[in-house]
Amino acid sequence: MKNIPVACAIIKKHGKILATQRSEFMRMPLKWEFPGGKINDGEQPEECLARELMEELGVKVEVGRPLPPVTHQYPAFSITLFPFFATIVSGDIILHEHAAMAWLSPSDLTTLDWTETDLKFILAYKSYLSFL
Repeated sequence: MKNIPVACAIIKKHGKILATQRSEFMRMPLKWEFPGGKINDGEQPEECLARELMEELGVKVEVGRPLPPVTHQYPAFSITLFPFFATIVSGDIILHEHAAMAWLSPSDLTTLDWTETDLKFILAYKSYLSFL
């Protein structure tokens, strides 16, 4: 079964974490996720994250420390999520691919309809994210 490696960013601002909603045209339409994307062959997760955030949100980021990866098995494939803390260093967020975005307090993260992989990450690290 195919495993898809994905890098994602945990971006905090004023105590809130950025969430983005997938467009209706993407796989898993209208589900919420942390911004990021598929890691290309030969690409480091940090490089992927910087590239994806520029492409999807129009922002330049400084990729910070990683959190342990999370893998979720879907019926036809699995996704391994490589989460990193990231800081926006330039640009204003413009949604090029997503339907919406929200800044949420860590305690409100589970109120959205997340992809199963992102939800697995949130549940594993919710108490940790609340203390940041």
